[in-house]
Amino acid sequence: MRPKKHFGQHFLANAGAASAICNAALASDASVILEIGPGRGALTDILVRDGRPLWALELDSDICQFLGERYKGAPNFHLLQGDAISAELPKAESLCIVGNLPYNAATTILSRLLTEPIPWERMALMFQLEVGQKLMGRPREKSYGPLSILAQVSAGMETIAKLGPGSFSPKPKVDSIAILFKPKAGALSIEKRVPLLDVLHKSFAFRRKTLANNWGHFLPSEKISAICDGAGISASFRAEAVPPEKWIEIASLWWNQK
Repeated sequence: MRPKKHFGQHFLANAGAASAICNAALASDASVILEIGPGRGALTDILVRDGRPLWALELDSDICQFLGERYKGAPNFHLLQGDAISAELPKAESLCIVGNLPYNAATTILSRLLTEPIPWERMALMFQLEVGQKLMGRPREKSYGPLSILAQVSAGMETIAKLGPGSFSPKPKVDSIAILFKPKAGALSIEKRVPLLDVLHKSFAFRRKTLANNWGHFLPSEKISAICDGAGISASFRAEAVPPEKWIEIASLWWNQK
C-alpha cells in the first residue's frame, strides 16, 4: 500500500510502539473497539486478536480493499469506509478508540470525539508532537490554548510514547506522540463543551491582547466587568494566563450575560 500525501498518511512501522498503544487501549472494559485510520494494519493486527468486535474506519478506498482481504477470516472485524470527521460511528454501549490519526485532520477528529456524545471509555491516539504539546499545555506556555483547555476539562491524559520520524513509513518531518485519554471525574458535560470552545476561540483570537480587548468585539464593557468580577479575574489578564477549570466558570458567566 503506497501512502497518499493528500490523506496525510504516515503508516506506523514501529512494532514496540504498536504494542504499547494497543496494550494501553485494551486495558479498557469497553464492549467495542473502534480503530480510526488503520492503514496497513500495524495496530489492527493486535486489536483484532483481542476478540471484541473491532470496527476499522478508513477513508482511503484502496486501503479498505486491502484490509477487507487481509482480515476476511476474522469474524469480529468490521470495516467502515468514511471520514472520521463526519462518518456515523458504530453503535455501542461503550467504545475503546484507537488510532494513528492523519496529521491533517487530527485536531478536527479529536474535537469531534470530545464534543459529541460518543460513549468512549478509553482512547489511545497518535498525534504529531506539536499537537500533543498543545493538548498538555499549561497556562503561560506558548502551547497553551483552546485545544489544551478543551482536552483538559474533558479527559485525563497520559503519554504512552514519543516517536521519531523513523517509526513511520514514509518518515514525517516531525516527531509524534501517542496519548491515552481516560474519562475524568467531574469532567465538563458534553452539552457545555461546544459553547466553551466558542468562548475560548473569542478569548484567544489575539493572544497578546487582554481579555478586555478580545471580548470587546462581542460584549459591552459592563458585561465584561460582570464576567471578570464573577470569576474573580482581571480584565487585564491575557487568556493564556487563565487555568483550565476557571474557563468553565467564565463560559457559564459569559452565556448568562448574553
